[in-house]
Parts: sequence; C-alpha cells; structure tokens
Amino acid sequence: MTVAGNQPYFLPYFPYWQLIAAADVFVVSDDYAYIKAGWINRNRILVGGRPHYFRLDVQHSGCPRLIKDKLLVPFDANTKLRTLEMAYHSAPYFTQGYELTERILSYPGPDLLGILELSIHEVCAFLGIQTRLVKSSSFEGNAALRREERIFDFCRTLGANRYINAIGGQALYDKEQFRRNGVELKFLQSTMPPYCQALRFRRRTTWGQEFVKDLSVLDAIMFNSRETLHEMLGAYKLI
Repeated sequence: MTVAGNQPYFLPYFPYWQLIAAADVFVVSDDYAYIKAGWINRNRILVGGRPHYFRLDVQHSGCPRLIKDKLLVPFDANTKLRTLEMAYHSAPYFTQGYELTERILSYPGPDLLGILELSIHEVCAFLGIQTRLVKSSSFEGNAALRREERIFDFCRTLGANRYINAIGGQALYDKEQFRRNGVELKFLQSTMPPYCQALRFRRRTTWGQEFVKDLSVLDAIMFNSRETLHEMLGAYKLI
C-alpha cells in the first residue's frame, strides 16, 4: 500500500492533486502547525494575465497553533466569485471552474479546516480521484511524535510499505532512514507540460507572453477539459 500526505491547502497547484492520485491513502495533516503567510489559506489565479492572490482570511486572535483550530474571517462569497468571473469569464471551461468554486465557497464556516476539507473532496471528485482521505488527527498518539516518526506511524497503522512525498521534501527526509523503518520513500516530480492560458475577447485571442506555472488548480480547470485534466494527473515521475 502507498501512502502520501500533506497539509490541507486552499485550492493548491496541480502537483498536489497528482500526489493525492498517486497514493492509496492520503493523510490530510490537519493537526500540524498553521504557518502564517504560507499557502494554507491562499493560492494564486491569473487576473489580467498576472498572478493574483485568491485567499481566505484567517482569524489570529487567541493564536491557536494548529490548522484544525483556526477560524475564518467572515467573507462574502459573491465578491470572491466576481473576482474569479472577472479573471476567467472568457476561458474555455469557465463554467466548470466557477460552479466548482461556488460549491466550495458555500461552506457555512466558521472553521478553516472545514472549507479546506470540502475543497479537497470537491476537487478530487471533479478530477475523478478515488484515493481514500484520512486526517492525521485521527491517529491516536501521532501528534506527540516528531517529523519522520509521524510518517512511520501513519504507515504502520495503515499497513503501508511506501510513502510518497512532494518533491520539495527531498532536503528533509532520508531514504535510508525510511528503509530502516520498512518504508520505501519516493518523491513526486511533476512532468506536466504547459497548457494554453489564452483568453478570448470579442473574437480575438489574448495570449500570455509565457506560461505562468504553479497557479491554483482552478487555473488548470478553467483552461482544460476533464479528459485532459485526467491525463495530466498521470504526468509525473517518482524519484
């Protein structure tokens, strides 16, 4: 069995979804520390051809430390949807992206984790990802462990012999240490090719100067059919 895991993020970039799809079980790390000014509550979309933050504001009063304990600042879903419409209304698959986001932003709140969980489930369903999702907080005693020990505990509990990490974790984890604990460690490197980010306005096409990478999955959904997105999920290699 293969396990992967990561913190829940707000509509993260496409390789995040490749990581989920590559595993049998994906651990949503909800009882990890919330990093202020990180990517937990925000991502980027294209507005006027340039990256623009698309975010959920988070309350910091009382300073709860963990992701699962954070609360949202009340927001107007219609305002966020208007931003999305302004940015992508002429994209070829605007409707599917808009309706998906509308379902996510309808979450009543006020907990941050709730809307992040909803977004993960909605995007997985849209992309046809059937990976089992579990929360790290459901593993008894796991939060008292440190770093790699938490991953080893996930794998032992789930009966997994392989763990896939995002490529950015290469500097953090040692394959030999994982091997000694009975787990094969792999890193997912996306090989997804650039896709067309052209927008059509009154019978003319506006092309970006070059492909803007590492945007929210919403950008990919706006510009690609479901069939193409499904193919894109498999565009990676394990190293």
